[in-house]
Order: sequence, then C-alpha cells, then structure tokens
Amino acid sequence: MSAQSAPLTSGTPGARPAPGAAPVTSVFVRLKLSLLRNGLRQSGGRQAAYIASAVLVLLFAALTLLGLIALRGYAHADSLVVLLAAVLALGWAVMPLFFPSGDETLDPTRLVMLPLRPRPLVRALLTASLVGIGPLFALCVFAGSVVAVAHGGAAYAVGVVGAVLALLVCVTLARAVAAANVRLLTSRKGRDLAVLSGLVVAVGAQVVNFGAQRLGSSGLGRLDPVADVVRWVPPASAVGAMDAASDGSYGVALAQLALTAAALVLLLWVWARHLTRLMTTPDGSTIQSDTRPVRERGSAGPSRWLPAGRTGTTMERTLRYVWRDPKTKAAWVTSLAIGLIVPVFNAWQGTGSVYFACFAAGMLGIQMYNQFGQDTSAFWMVATTISSTRDAYVELRARALALLLVTLPYATLVTVLTTAILDDWPTLPQTLGLSFALLGAMLASGAWTSAQFPYSIPQDGYKNVAPGQAGLAWISIFGGMVGAALLCAPVIALTIWLNVSAGSDGLTWLLLPVGAGYGAALTLLGLRLAAPRTAARLPEILTAVSKG
Repeated sequence: MSAQSAPLTSGTPGARPAPGAAPVTSVFVRLKLSLLRNGLRQSGGRQAAYIASAVLVLLFAALTLLGLIALRGYAHADSLVVLLAAVLALGWAVMPLFFPSGDETLDPTRLVMLPLRPRPLVRALLTASLVGIGPLFALCVFAGSVVAVAHGGAAYAVGVVGAVLALLVCVTLARAVAAANVRLLTSRKGRDLAVLSGLVVAVGAQVVNFGAQRLGSSGLGRLDPVADVVRWVPPASAVGAMDAASDGSYGVALAQLALTAAALVLLLWVWARHLTRLMTTPDGSTIQSDTRPVRERGSAGPSRWLPAGRTGTTMERTLRYVWRDPKTKAAWVTSLAIGLIVPVFNAWQGTGSVYFACFAAGMLGIQMYNQFGQDTSAFWMVATTISSTRDAYVELRARALALLLVTLPYATLVTVLTTAILDDWPTLPQTLGLSFALLGAMLASGAWTSAQFPYSIPQDGYKNVAPGQAGLAWISIFGGMVGAALLCAPVIALTIWLNVSAGSDGLTWLLLPVGAGYGAALTLLGLRLAAPRTAARLPEILTAVSKG
C-alpha cells in the first residue's frame, strides 16, 4: 500500500479519516488486487498454474450456466437448483478449512496492528472477497438458477435480489468460518487438515458418482422431497423464493428472502464478533507452555499391549506416524474411506459383487509400499539400528504387524457389511479368504519394493513424490501391485474352480483357511526375502528417502 492510503482510520473513537486518506473499502480492494498481482509475479510456474485453473473454472462456470439455462421449463428444475445452491454453500463453508493458503486475506490476524474497527473491517473484507474467480463462479450458478426457474417480471425481480443475497451469504459464510478457525488454520494442525483435503475430494467424487447413477436411473423427481426441506435453508431459500414467485406465492417468496437476509445479518454479526476477539485477545505464543511431565512409553494407553523390545517400539512408531504425520494420515484415511465406499455403495445400488470387498484389503495393502520413504530424512535414526539381516527382518515384520492391526479387522468388517447388504452369506468365507490372500501378497511385495525402489515423500505441499523420483514411485507401486496379483493367482484359480465345478459348492468354505494361510506364508516369505536386501542397501535407501 502507498503512503497516501495510510492511515486507514484513526484509532480514536469517533475520529474521522485523515485528509487525503482513501476509504477503507477501496484500499482493501486494491490490496487484494495487489496481492494477486504480486503473487503471480513470483514465478512463471505459479502464473501458469493460476491461468490454467482460472480457464478451467471459467469454462466449468460457462458450461454450468448453459446447462441451467437448458433446464428452463423442465418440471423438476426448481428442485435441482435449490439443492445446487445448498451444495455450493457447503463448498464455501469448508473451503477455508482445506485450502487456507489459497487467499492471504483470509487471515485477519495480519491486520491486528492497524487501528480498524470491526464494522468497517467487515465491510471492507466482504467487498474485497467478492473479487476473484470463486465469487464469479457462484454468480454464474445463481444467475443460471434465475433463468432456469423464474417466470414473469416479479419472479425475475425476486431472482436478482435472491442471487445477490445468496452470493453474499456464501462469501460471508466462508469468511466467518475462516475467522472462527484462524488459529487452527495457521497452526500445524491446520496444515494437517489441509492435507486431508484429498480425502474430501475422493469421498465427494464417490458420493457424486453414486448420486448421478441414482438420478440417471430414476429421474430428477427423486430430488423433490429433499428439495422441499432444503428450500427453507439459507442460501438455498433465496433460490426457492424465485420458484415461489413464479407460482404466484409472493408471501412465501418474501418469507424465504427474509430468511436469507436474516442469515446474512447473523453471519455478519458472527464474523464481526470473531474479528473483535482476534484483534483483542493474545495468541498461543504469549501463553505459558505446559510443563507437565511426559508419560513414558507403555505406561498408559494401547501401547502397553504391544510386544516388548524392538518389535513393540517399531509398531508404536509406525502407528504414531499414522496418527500424527500429515501425509501418512492423509493416505491412511483416504484408503480407509475409499476402501469402504466402493464396495458398500456398489452393493447398496445392487450392481456390485461381494468380491468388491477385496478392494478394502487392496487399498490398505498399498500402505506397505515405500515404508522407508514414509520416514523421510528421519530414517537415518532407524538405519543406525540396523546392522544385520536379523535387525532388518524385525524392523519390516514390526511394520507389517502394525499395518495388520488395522487392516485385518477393517477388511473383515467391510466384507461382512458388503455381504449383509447383498444378502449373500454363502460367499462370505471365500471372500474373506481372497481378501486375506491379497493382503498377504501386498505385504510381501510391499516389503520387497520398499527396499528395492525407495523414494522420498516431501513434507511440504501436496506432492507425494520428490522431483526426479516419479519413475521409482510408479515402479514401486504399480509393479508391486502387479506382482501381488500374480502371487494371488493360485487362490483366485482355486476360487474359480470351486465355484464352477459341479458338486464343489460345499467346499468353498475351505477358501477361508486356505486364503488366510496362504497370505500368512506370502507375508513371511516376502519379509525374509526383503530383509537381506534392506540390510545390504541401507546407504542407497537413506539417500533416496532423504531427497525430499
């Protein structure tokens, strides 16, 4: 900002801006544009990424606008646009939680040294928030909703007011959520939460796919009961007011607009209150740290049930990585969610097979790959404790046991749930046997590829592979998966033979002990083969995993 724009306002109550000072709102709008312009000047890659994302968003906004215009006159268009407004508002609410670094102005703590009052600050930040691709996309959606459902001059008038109110509610909701969680978003836990955004995308994609399939088979009419409730929830109520005005229900339309306006006022009040609290209360850096003694390992909690010695220590370290390390946590939570969603959703739709339950074991089995890369540069401390093949074997075995603590009950639960939904209980033993055999094969191949093709996982940002190691990652993961599939071939062939062979239906239960025993044997064999390879390649492994 230039010197001409300062001071923004006086710190004395009732004081007026100094002569020549620019209004606070215009200063914040210019500040937003300056932040955007200076950010693009930092590097050509960032500029190219922003331009590419802007083009994609604008293209998607244009297609959405055209699609909504094409729905004009359709019987159930009102239900669709009402639910679309609700989903859009939900996206605005969670966006600051998962993408806190997307807009530097989301952090109001950077303004605590300025003599600004809450009301002018809220007005200025709200106006600046309307500058960007996100608000433009939301405006296109609401404009398309007006064209899709409005009929008559009164409906269009209500639609214009409703679209503006809905847009303001979405933007204010995002700002209020960001202000309420700003301490979290700027902390390490906030960065951990941002890494989990991949889970939201993955789960959301499966939910959207499931919903699209259901609507494709039964039509948009199934949305009417839900839309009748959602149309009274702001900001979807502003879109519902357009439809009510088109039907001549002007009282209902005014009530829905008033409900949206009341929600906007409430959100502005909540936002201003959180801003006042942020501006007047100290953060954690000024509070005395906790001096309570740290408990020793094994004194309390589930860790006391782990084996003694190196095995228990390694298992606890692995499980702590799953709980505390952002990248490891994101990979595990995503695998757990997708491993459950794919078989259960397909079974729920009646289009799946009970064998889809093996997807759960496969998703978690992938976590065995690149075991040492998950430690990043901290692996050197582990490497100093490995001086023989026996040490390497115990290390790998403990990591596999830690994974089995979660995977075995999880794969069993998903298989039983999928079987219950499909009501195909006779296939439960063979499906469990296949899952256990697949899990054993992936543990075996994962242990070997972890020693043969290690790669680094960067701790910062969203990349899961360090530059220059993408080829290693592809070979490690997909090569290992192909190897696991080949190792499972005998159990798969036995399953097919027992199901197609006449008179063998009563023997399919044997696949459970056969699959479990075969998977255990593969795991032990894989660990035995990977241990000497790990001990011999420790310097290469340490160099590979420390590049990030």
